[in-house]
Amino acid sequence: MSQREPQVSIIMPAYNVDRYVRRAVQSLQIQSFDDFELLVVDDGSSDRTGRILDSLAERDIRIKVFHTANAGAPAARNLALDRAKGKYVMFMDADDWVESDALRDMVDLAEKDQLELVIAAFYIDTYYGDAGEHYSEVKGCPSALYESKQEFRSVAWQLFDQNLFYSPWNKLFLLSRIKELNLRFRPTFMDDFPFVLDYIRDVVHVGVTERPYYHFIRQREESETARWRPNLYEKREEEHGWMLDLYDHWGLSGDPASMEMIQRRYIERLVGCIENVCNPKCTLPAKEKKQLIGKMITTENARVAASMARPRTMMLRAMVSPIKAGNVGLSYNEGKFISFVKRHNTRLFAMLKANR
Repeated sequence: MSQREPQVSIIMPAYNVDRYVRRAVQSLQIQSFDDFELLVVDDGSSDRTGRILDSLAERDIRIKVFHTANAGAPAARNLALDRAKGKYVMFMDADDWVESDALRDMVDLAEKDQLELVIAAFYIDTYYGDAGEHYSEVKGCPSALYESKQEFRSVAWQLFDQNLFYSPWNKLFLLSRIKELNLRFRPTFMDDFPFVLDYIRDVVHVGVTERPYYHFIRQREESETARWRPNLYEKREEEHGWMLDLYDHWGLSGDPASMEMIQRRYIERLVGCIENVCNPKCTLPAKEKKQLIGKMITTENARVAASMARPRTMMLRAMVSPIKAGNVGLSYNEGKFISFVKRHNTRLFAMLKANR
C-alpha cells in the first residue's frame, strides 16, 4: 500500500452494531483498491462494537478508531471529516456493506474525468425471516457524465426520482470541495440529506455509474426506516422546503419535469406520514389520528402536490386518490392497511414499495 496520504478517506459512524460491523469493515478490507483510510467513530456503543473495531484496527493500519460519548451520527461524521486526509471521501453505515470493486471503479471514474462527485447505483436489501431471505432492489440511472451546471441540473430530477441523492453512501466526494464549502452534517433527523443538497447546490463536474456497489440493509427492528416517529410530518415538510429552495436556486422552478418530480415525491412521502400516524406505536386515539391526517391532506402543499403529481402506477394512483379527494376516512384506512403490511409481511411491503 502507498505510504503517502491515502487517496480515499472512508467515514463510518458506528453505534451498537456488533452484529454487523465486522462484515462492513471486512467488505472494505477486501477492496481491489487499497489506498484508503477507514475512520470509524464508535459513538458511545454499549455493546461489543468498540471492541470489535479495536480488534480489527490492531491488524490493519488503514483503520483508525475513535471512541466518543454518544452524540449521534452527524457529530460522528463531522469528527471524522475533521481528520480525513484523502483526496476523496466516501461515507458508509456500519450495518451495510460494499462490493469489492466499488472504490477502484469510482476512483478511476473520478480521476479520469476530474470529477467533483461520483454517484453510483445501489442495492436495497430487505431481509425477512430467520434464514437470511431477502428481497433485493437496485436503484440507479444510466451511466453519464455532466460537465456543466446546466447539463447536470436539467437531469437531476431523474437522479432524485431514483433516490440517488438522499444518502451520502453511494457517492465519492472531493474533500477539498467539502472543506472549501465548510460543509457539516447537521444535528437533525435526515442529517445526511441536507449535506448532499449543500454539496450539489453549485456542483459542476458529475459522473454517474449505473453499476451498483453499495448494499443498504433493511433488517433490524430498530431501524431508522421502521420505527414510529412523532415528528415525521414536520420533518417531511422541512425537507420539501429544501427541495423547493434548491430548484429555485437552480432557476428551474418552472421546469415541468422537475416540478412534477418534487410534487410526486411530496405526495408519496405524505402517504408515508399517514402510515406513520397509523402505526400502533402511535398512542393517539383514533379520533385524534384522523384529525391529524385531516390537517395533513388539506394544506396548500398537499393540494398543490395532488394536482401536479402524475403517479406512474395504478397502485400509487390508488394510494394518492384519498388524499386528492380530501377523504380523511379513506386516508386513515389506507394508512392502517399499509402499516399492517409493513409490520406483518416485510417481503410484500418491500416489493410493493419498489414497484410503486
